[in-house]
Amino acid sequence: MRVLGVDPGLTRCGVGIVDGQPGRPCALVEVEVLRTDAGADFAHRLRQLDERLADLIATHRPDSVAVERVFSQHNVRTVMGTAQAGAVAALAAARAGVPVQLYTPSEVKAAVTGSGQAGKAQVTAMVTRLLKLPQRPRPADAADALALAICHVWRGATRERLAAAAQAVRAPGSTGNGGRG
Repeated sequence: MRVLGVDPGLTRCGVGIVDGQPGRPCALVEVEVLRTDAGADFAHRLRQLDERLADLIATHRPDSVAVERVFSQHNVRTVMGTAQAGAVAALAAARAGVPVQLYTPSEVKAAVTGSGQAGKAQVTAMVTRLLKLPQRPRPADAADALALAICHVWRGATRERLAAAAQAVRAPGSTGNGGRG
């Protein structure tokens, strides 16, 4: 399974791509931080993110895209830009027909470190170790994007199977009792 992880941000948007399967080590495919000029036109900045994400999706053909869910921050301006960048990532994936899954920061931290309360340094250290990288990914946006991708490889496949099973139970003609009559 190939997963493109996105740590959304309008000024810095981390993107990490890994290959892997549940219960197995993941392998780094690519990591980068997309940057836009804070002084540039807002719509132009979103278009820049969209174009680069579309290029990455077309080039690497991920099976899924994992995006960090924005849920609360004290600075409304920052949270708005982050949410908008996340929406651009989801849209780029949807346009390419690639499924998108959202994860909270605590879900990602728990997946890669074992603790939903882990700090950025712990997440970066674990991503470095899990991917057997010679050095830590920098800046933190890059490590966070890789952590999202790893999280989805390890947890997303299970989520997708559960969702498919639930959908099959709800499908027309289904008895809703797992085939027991």
